[in-house]
Amino acid sequence: MSDLMTIIKERRSIRKYKSDPLPKELIDRIMEAGVFAASGMGKQAPIIIAVTNRELRDKIAEENRKIGGWEEGFDPFYGAPVILIVASNLDARTAVYDGSVTLGNMMLMAHELGLSTCWIHRAKEEFASDFGKEILDSLGIEGDYEGVGHLALGYIDGDMPAAHPRKPGRTFYIE
Repeated sequence: MSDLMTIIKERRSIRKYKSDPLPKELIDRIMEAGVFAASGMGKQAPIIIAVTNRELRDKIAEENRKIGGWEEGFDPFYGAPVILIVASNLDARTAVYDGSVTLGNMMLMAHELGLSTCWIHRAKEEFASDFGKEILDSLGIEGDYEGVGHLALGYIDGDMPAAHPRKPGRTFYIE
């Protein structure tokens, strides 16, 4: 089996992270994998925002918690010290799909580098709100962007879970 197939088969969504900070070099490599993701008509519509500032990270977690309807104190990013946010410019017809591929590439690269991730939803709602628009404005990002997803990113706190058996009957041929 190729190394890539091993990475694909071993990667899991992790829901408990150590608070240890991550080296910027590793975050940069993960984001590089994201910007090299396939994109419809080569538009490269997705952007990636790495949030390593603890105060902002916690504010985003709180907004996400409220959108998700969880009880106060719940962290939808499971303690991960870094959040990678993917938003995509809606000028591209394939914006959300492109952002999804970006997230997939980053999850695989993180696993290869010995880090863990969990794709967290509700970025769409966050970036449709004034809260999300303020984040984009603070970075000088202009245009019509939709949040596609977040990656909770960090070192796993515990053991890597085993893969669930794959459901049969999910692949087909037309010959």
